[in-house]
Amino acid sequence: MSGSIHSDRKSTVRISAKRFEQSPFVSCYENPETVFGVYAGRFYSVFNGEDPVENYWALRRRAVLYDVPERPVQIEGPDAAALMDRVFSRRMSNLKEGRGRYAIACTPDGGVFMDGVLFRLAGDTFWYVQPDGALEAWLMAHSGGYDLSVSDPKSRVLQIQGPNAPAVMKAASGGAVDEGMGYFHSGFFDLGGQQVYVSRTGWTGELGFEIYTQGELTDHGRLWTHLTQAGEPHGMVFGSLSSMEIRRIEAGILDNLTDFDATMTPFEAGLGAFVDLDKEGFVGREALLNAARRTLLYGLKSEAAAPASRGEVSDGAAVVGRVTAAAWSPYLKCGIGYVRFAAPGDWKGKMLSVETPEGNRVSCEIVELPFYDPEKRIPRGLDKTIP
Repeated sequence: MSGSIHSDRKSTVRISAKRFEQSPFVSCYENPETVFGVYAGRFYSVFNGEDPVENYWALRRRAVLYDVPERPVQIEGPDAAALMDRVFSRRMSNLKEGRGRYAIACTPDGGVFMDGVLFRLAGDTFWYVQPDGALEAWLMAHSGGYDLSVSDPKSRVLQIQGPNAPAVMKAASGGAVDEGMGYFHSGFFDLGGQQVYVSRTGWTGELGFEIYTQGELTDHGRLWTHLTQAGEPHGMVFGSLSSMEIRRIEAGILDNLTDFDATMTPFEAGLGAFVDLDKEGFVGREALLNAARRTLLYGLKSEAAAPASRGEVSDGAAVVGRVTAAAWSPYLKCGIGYVRFAAPGDWKGKMLSVETPEGNRVSCEIVELPFYDPEKRIPRGLDKTIP
């Protein structure tokens, strides 16, 4: 189990929900053991009383339904595409309707402000599915002179992930959504008599789909019941972050403000492939033109134990980095995590030591990310091997 998730379950406080948004699906799964976290101003289930390892294998072998806190933000108007090109480091104006694209927003000095997926719902309408951070304020701060509006569509997001996800979605959509839907393709579909937005994406490194509700137009309880009934014959279960976190670390999926922040450039975070320096005019370009092409974020593997989240990584007696995320991988049968180094170096292949949740130190090997499936053959549906 991830050391960070274990501590999240134990280190809890009571908090008022006044400033945070509870999920409309919460009554469908909440129980006395549920522990919530806050992300993007929304509560989400960190732990729901399940066995994280059992849910991990359900994700790898069948399907898991997740209620996730990511928040879609709507950008709409004649100049929406132009603002997308201005704010994001990749060209977005050529994004086709019904498609999504991973997109990074940078600060003027080249730091990573935010990452997420941008969808083009219609010609002048985009949704950027943001993680934690002040995206709406950032967009409005750069919208001067553009004819557009930035708003909250009040959409909640569900994920159905795992090799059986296409069969679940096919049943839920009456055959309209299945494995033939392309990776990062999206569109409006009828699920049980309700129109929702569906994309072939996810946050697990598994084959899967995301479902975006339509605010007050969606009967969330009826949608949940419809999906769980469609998923039952295919072994689908509900899961919290406890299983998703293990799998996303294996897949090398990064979390904004956890694994990187505005003090790192995309190159330092290993995200340089998503920066198009040939595209002029985007925020941060001038700084990135002169930025060092170096990586500070790597993976680590330890045969002995799971690393401690935020634990020290040492080269001999010298502390050279810190763990940003950690877990025990049931598939790799070792502890894994991300390490952010204080300075660039020839870290790949080095044997260092890392702190464990119990305060001990164990040997670890520094590796490139992801830990396996670098070509994303699993989420693209090209590798159907069931572990």
